[in-house]
Amino acid sequence: MTSDDSHGPGSAAAAAVHLLAERGETLATAESLTGGLLASAIVEIAGVSSVYRGGLVVYATELKATLAGVPEDLLADRGPVDPDVARALAEGARWRCGADWAVATTGVAGPEPQDGHAVGEVYVATAGPAGSEVRRLDLGAGREAIRAAAVVEALRLLTDALHAAADQPVR
Repeated sequence: MTSDDSHGPGSAAAAAVHLLAERGETLATAESLTGGLLASAIVEIAGVSSVYRGGLVVYATELKATLAGVPEDLLADRGPVDPDVARALAEGARWRCGADWAVATTGVAGPEPQDGHAVGEVYVATAGPAGSEVRRLDLGAGREAIRAAAVVEALRLLTDALHAAADQPVR
């Protein structure tokens, strides 16, 4: 998908970046299954340097704890594909990167199921000044398609959260 595709990651990233810039707020990312694709979509947007603080690519389960601050007991009890892990990733990225907002991805891109989770089971989360939100996605099959859709859906969740926060005072 190209950055001017109205349904692709470029337009989703542009919407989020422009809303953050209007609010004078910053963004961080934490990624597992997307492995940097989310950050890449964000930094494609001109003017993003005033918004994007940075991100964590925590593909290995233990790095979710050591770098992103996901509680080790949560990972041990539920594994990395879990809504509370997605929430903890977003909250950890927000804190570790000193950002107003963060967005995170975790799930199974395939080609095989993982620990009882089907290929295409994905959780995206956002964390911001007023709290956090998680969405479960069932994205079907195809590793590349799952990862691309996870990026778009994570950015849509962020944009929805930013719109919901529009009535709150701008920092």
